[in-house]
Formats: sequence, C-alpha cells, structure tokens
Amino acid sequence: MIQLKELAIEAHGGLQRWQQFEQVSADLVQGGILWPLKGHSQTLERTTVTVGLRKEWASHAPFGDSKRRSRFEPDRVTVEAEDGTAREELLEPRASFAGHTLQTPWTELQLAYFAGCAMWTYLNMPFLLAWPGVEAEELEPWPTDSGDWRRLAVRFPAGIATHSTVQTLYFDADGLLKRHDYDVEISGNTPGAHIIEDYAEVSGIKFPTKRRIYARQPDGSFGTDPLVVSIDLSNIRLS
Repeated sequence: MIQLKELAIEAHGGLQRWQQFEQVSADLVQGGILWPLKGHSQTLERTTVTVGLRKEWASHAPFGDSKRRSRFEPDRVTVEAEDGTAREELLEPRASFAGHTLQTPWTELQLAYFAGCAMWTYLNMPFLLAWPGVEAEELEPWPTDSGDWRRLAVRFPAGIATHSTVQTLYFDADGLLKRHDYDVEISGNTPGAHIIEDYAEVSGIKFPTKRRIYARQPDGSFGTDPLVVSIDLSNIRLS
C-alpha cells in the first residue's frame, strides 16, 4: 500500500509542481456563528487572502475597510495601512489568548492572528506534510457512506503556528483531502470537524473551494447545526 502522505501530496498536484510557487491568493466569502461570537461579524465577510508557501505568513485585504490589511506571522501580527505602514501591532500574539474560551471576544489583532494562522494552514495543506519537523502516522480508516477514508495523525513542531499540535486528516480513495479535525487551542481547545469539498485545479494544483466547520463530538461525529464557519473560495491564483 502506497504511503498515505505521498499519495495525498501527489493527488493534489505533486511536491515538485508546488515548489515552483511562492504564494497563493484567493477571494473569500465567509460566514458562520464564530465571527459574530467573537465580535467581528463583517470584518472578513468578503476579503482576499494571500499566504506564503515557503515561510509562514498571511495577509487579508481588505481587513474591515478598504484602506486596511492584516499581516500575520507566528510571532507578530499587524494591521497595516495601504502603504504597508503598521497602524497596530501585537508581538507574541498567541500568548494573548491565554484563558480564552469559545465565547471570549477577540480584538482586531487577535482576529488577524486566527484568520491568518487558519488560512495559511488550509491553503498549504497537504503540502505541509513535507515540511521539516512535521510528523505523520496513519490511523485506522474512517467509514463513510462513500467508502472508507484513510487518515493521518499529524504532529506539528513548535515553530509552526496552527490550530493545535496534533491534527487528523481524512483522505478519499484518490488521496484528496476530505476532512480536517483539530482542537482550536487559542479558543479553549474547541474541537472542530472541517469538511472539504468542490475541488478546482489551478496551475496544476488542486484546491477545495468549499469549506464548512462544525463542532466535533468526542466520538468524532458532528452535526451540521450550528455552522461554526463557512469559507467559499474563488479566483484562486498561484505566483
């Protein structure tokens, strides 16, 4: 049986092709209960995200209004003017979430951190499996109505800012990513089940264009109400 890590990377376009690019951008329409719960119902409702493929960074523009954008890096997050001047800055941003629960509201800089961290992870997956220090172990398959999905337990090193140290990826028979489980550490370890659909091919790389995130139960099941986060992507481009 082919190694699942290798199958997944090849199914999404292959590492050699992926490494020809430095960043990816996509237009987003986002919804769900998370954003108003955190006090930011419209800030990122319609925006464009750009993420790095060789270093961990992300930017959303516009960020709230058309003259602002965000810049996320693991140790620093800023809200910038159009010319790149930092209007606000937060150093060591992850530490600012200490004691948070799902209901704790976020500042704008905390929102920029979470959104940047999340979209960087999503748009780089499954190619993050090839990053130094990222470890993966295959688990028992997960039964679905459309057949068994193979699963990987992924452990991220401390130098990568992402939802949680350990995450689970689910792949269909073709090696395409279909589901992504994690616990949102900065929001009280809230467990999420992230469902991934509607793939499009861009410059030889396959990207899902529909993402829906729900509350995950201890047995791995989830219900579709409430919808925690929805993300619809369009106009994806690699450069």
